[in-house]
Amino acid sequence: MFTASRQEALCYNLFDRDTIMPLDIQSTIRTALILTVLGFILSVWYGARRIQAGRKIAFFRIQREQVAGGWRLIWLAGFLLGLVIFLLVGAEPVAYRYFPPSPVPSATPTITLTPTITLTPTITMTPTITLTPSVSETPTVPPTPFLPVSVEVLFTSSITPDPGAVFSPIQFTRKVTNAQAVAPATVFQNPVGHLYGVFSYDKMLPGVQWTALWYRGAELVFFETKPWDGVVGGYGYTDWDPAPEAWLAGEYRVEIFVGFTWKIVSAFRVEGEPSTPVPGATATITPTP
Repeated sequence: MFTASRQEALCYNLFDRDTIMPLDIQSTIRTALILTVLGFILSVWYGARRIQAGRKIAFFRIQREQVAGGWRLIWLAGFLLGLVIFLLVGAEPVAYRYFPPSPVPSATPTITLTPTITLTPTITMTPTITLTPSVSETPTVPPTPFLPVSVEVLFTSSITPDPGAVFSPIQFTRKVTNAQAVAPATVFQNPVGHLYGVFSYDKMLPGVQWTALWYRGAELVFFETKPWDGVVGGYGYTDWDPAPEAWLAGEYRVEIFVGFTWKIVSAFRVEGEPSTPVPGATATITPTP
């Protein structure tokens, strides 16, 4: 499942790609929030002090100017408070709308090619026969992935996804280090254990609904769906760690959706019989004469 700690931050230029200092929108908004809160506190403090000091002045005109200046600072503090609320709630989506992130080149996952066997007859004729892998040798992928209704009803996000969001092909592995798949494969022998589907992505908006579906054949065996809690681009994964006996031999696939739109599907195969729990010894009760 995606978390901010599992992903690499994507930094990009806020105004111009040729600017020397690249800015991260989240860091910029946090800095502005801190400065606005500090301004709010100082405005309230100085405004209250001016009002208190003005009321002690004997001259009416000077007293009125002092008190009026204090109230102006109080009104400024009210404006800064509204700005604080805006920075907390709506600044980041507005910034992403007007300053879309620039794509950052990411490492292209290595594609494992299935070798072909070429048989050369020893007769005078030398035709080349290329054997095509059968269905049992290469995992299959359905032509049109779709979201089950039982998963759609669990959606909680109301943020519209960016139609330009992209995902790389999924790499399957038993171990992830620094958001990278270690020894990825498409065929796994039982016992499989904890399996990860690692990918890179870009143009994802925080809070948008995303879904990962795990299938064995036509059966949905696992899924996760939630609002996106990561950054705009980087690396992430979906993972499944079922009981050992749940890893039945067969063809599996993982489909990823953003909102209701399908983005990527990749497949792998599990071979061998799954591990079964060892039954415990049953106590025998012997009646006493």
